[in-house]
Amino acid sequence: MAIHGGLHVSPEFPALLERIDALGPELDAGADAAEERGRLDEATARALLDAGTVRAVLPRNLGGHEFSPRQLIETVERLTRYDASAGWTVMALQLMTGSTAAYLGPVAAADLFSDVAGGTYALLAGHGTRPGRAVPVDGGYLVSGSWQFASGMAHATHIHSAVQVEGSGELRVLAMPKPRVELVDNWDVLGLRATHSIDYHCAEVYVPRTHTYPATTTEPAHGGAVYRMGLVNLSAIGHTGWALGVGRRLLDELRTTVAARAGGPNAAAGSGHFHAEYASAEAALRAARAWVTEVWRDVEVTLDAGELLSTEQDTLLRLALNHTTSTVRDVGRTVHRWAGTAAIRRGPLDRFLRDLGTGAQHITSGPAVLANCGQWLSGTRPNAHWEFLDLAP
Repeated sequence: MAIHGGLHVSPEFPALLERIDALGPELDAGADAAEERGRLDEATARALLDAGTVRAVLPRNLGGHEFSPRQLIETVERLTRYDASAGWTVMALQLMTGSTAAYLGPVAAADLFSDVAGGTYALLAGHGTRPGRAVPVDGGYLVSGSWQFASGMAHATHIHSAVQVEGSGELRVLAMPKPRVELVDNWDVLGLRATHSIDYHCAEVYVPRTHTYPATTTEPAHGGAVYRMGLVNLSAIGHTGWALGVGRRLLDELRTTVAARAGGPNAAAGSGHFHAEYASAEAALRAARAWVTEVWRDVEVTLDAGELLSTEQDTLLRLALNHTTSTVRDVGRTVHRWAGTAAIRRGPLDRFLRDLGTGAQHITSGPAVLANCGQWLSGTRPNAHWEFLDLAP
């Protein structure tokens, strides 16, 4: 294994990309059926898991591969280029499962992650931006709440949810078996239809304290430096890779569409205006990707040195995600304009444009986060620090 100081750079990375590429045609071919179904089929989901897509983010000392941030970004980017819903589903399972494995202590790890190397371990899905309620009782909490957007829930075995502890106000994250909650099959949306991002709720379910952790922790119980970033920063990894993958596929699809129409009446391939806009979109996407690489390379140097991220680094990784998502939105508008009627008929172009419209609405890429980045970078709030997606005094 290659170890660079405190940060692990996994030798499994190239092989995982090869396995994703081998599954790519199957993902692409099955994407329309997955939309109709509202989730990936079980065989496809199992193939992605067997390829190591979730094991990539699990701690090494539990049997995972523990990829570095840039390796994880490229993993999600590569997968998303074949199917945006598959990329989003895996991204969500990676985040919830990997963070749970890193931050829960030995009792929960023995319960949930005792055979990672053997391919048998808990898979977690859920949500945390609107916490439920946790009433302290002997040994744990009675948990109640309603949560939304549980991407990947169809393939999960356990629930990941944020709760606020009654009395102290502390925010904690829990893991509990999926049968303990009631699932609400209400994912009826325009894009990312195959992610099964449903709602769920429960009332007064007992969760042992051993299966919870502080939501703001940057001290992993398992694994190395990558987990010192904290839960919210870990989420930025997957969302950044997802946006880059969508942007790349959209430009590739436009190129194919235009080439197929070359020589026809009003063909875009003969338009200098089209050539200029395509070149500008290509440059914007590549520039966004280059800045992502720069920002995350700097983060990796800090993690490798055994240090926590600075407020500037916390700001820039959020801004890089926001900027990348905004750039890909612009790419989508260019693609939609020049693809003509190909953009409105069933097929990859239509599906990726709809998936982009839905995925770009995620709170991590929202205007409030962008404004907070601007407050810190402009010097308006020089002493502030990040708490989740907000600046705190």
